[in-house]
Amino acid sequence: MALAVCLREAVSLAGRFPVLSGATIAVREGEVVHLSGANGAGKTSLLRACAGLLRVVSGEATVLGHDLTTDRRAVRREVHLLGHSGFLYDELTVQDNVRFAVRAAHGDVARVPAALARLDLAGRLAGTPAGRLSLGQRRRCGLAVLLARSPRLWLLDEPHAGIDEAGRKLVDELIGEARAVGSTVLFASHELEQARGVADRTVELAGGRVLEVEVPPAPQAAIDRPVRGSEDPVVDADVA
Repeated sequence: MALAVCLREAVSLAGRFPVLSGATIAVREGEVVHLSGANGAGKTSLLRACAGLLRVVSGEATVLGHDLTTDRRAVRREVHLLGHSGFLYDELTVQDNVRFAVRAAHGDVARVPAALARLDLAGRLAGTPAGRLSLGQRRRCGLAVLLARSPRLWLLDEPHAGIDEAGRKLVDELIGEARAVGSTVLFASHELEQARGVADRTVELAGGRVLEVEVPPAPQAAIDRPVRGSEDPVVDADVA
C-alpha cells in the first residue's frame, strides 16, 4: 500500500527556531496515526508541515505524492487541517460559515446540509449566528467543514478538545468512517486513552523529532480497505 505521508529528516523553522528538527515518519494510505508528546514537542508543526502551511527547509517531505520541498501548495486541495480555532465569522450563521468555508476550499456545498445534520447543527442551530455558539458547537462547525470536504488526508489537532462525551464519540465515529473509505488520518492528542481507541498506532514526538521511527504496519484490515481516488480536488479554508 502506498504512503500518504513520508518525511525523512524534515526540518522546519519558526523564525530561526527549528520546530521540526529532523522528523522522520511514514504513514500508509488508509492508516490512522496518533501523534503523542508534550507541549512543544512538534505535533502541531508536523501537522502544519503536512498541510503545506509550514515550509520544510531541508530533508524530504512527500504528502499524497506531492513534494512539499518544491511545491507545498499543491497538496492543499487534498488535505484538511482542523486546528484549535474554527475561523468562524461571528456575524454569520452556522450554515453560512460552513458553506463559506467549503466554497472557499473549492468543495461541493451540496454536501453541507448532510454534514450539518451529522454534527447536530441542523434546524434552529443552522440559522444561529456563530457568535452565540458554545465552544463545543464551534468545534462541531469545524468538523462539519471537514466532513463536507471529505479530504484524502485528515490532519486533526486535539480533535477531542472542547467537546462533550457525545461529541468525542462522534469524532471517533467520523475517524472510523474516514478510514473505512480509505482516507488517512493523522491526529495529535494528549488524551491517550481516547486516542488508543481509534488509532492504528501511536507515534511519539519530542524536540521536533519522532522518538522511534517505525515502518508502518500492513495488517490485513488495512490491506482490505479501499483507497480513495483524488476525484475531489478541494482545499480547506484553514489551509488556503
